[in-house]
Amino acid sequence: MDVIISENSFKKAVFFLLFALSLAPLAMAQNGITGIWNTIDDITGKQKSSVELSIVDNKLYGKIVNLVNPENENKTCVECNDYRKNQPILGLEIITGLENEGGEWTADDGILDPENGKVYDVKIWTEDGKLMVRGYIGFLYRTQVWVRPEKKM
Repeated sequence: MDVIISENSFKKAVFFLLFALSLAPLAMAQNGITGIWNTIDDITGKQKSSVELSIVDNKLYGKIVNLVNPENENKTCVECNDYRKNQPILGLEIITGLENEGGEWTADDGILDPENGKVYDVKIWTEDGKLMVRGYIGFLYRTQVWVRPEKKM
């Protein structure tokens, strides 16, 4: 059985394939940051929580999906001053509306510290398979390193 493909159909198929391949790097770059990340305490070096990052309408959002210390599971963000005031920390959106600017995700007032209720300017990027999360107050900043959960065998 011979299959005959018109020249026009062939051109459309090649165009579609090239278009799809051109989008692959963008999709891979965006998907590389999404998913679950473990937050690490600056002082102890131990995991504090897990945050799920997702992209909605080309903006990055993150919410707390796990708290390592069971005593914190029923805590609320009493220090928050916005719509998150008195909301449970578990499930709380702490990263809001970051925009991708050349591989770095940034926003003014884009990250919340639920322990003190303060909101900071933020820049997030991946480096060597880790997530670098830098919060700013003016020219002062602090960078945290978040890591992917270890896969259990």
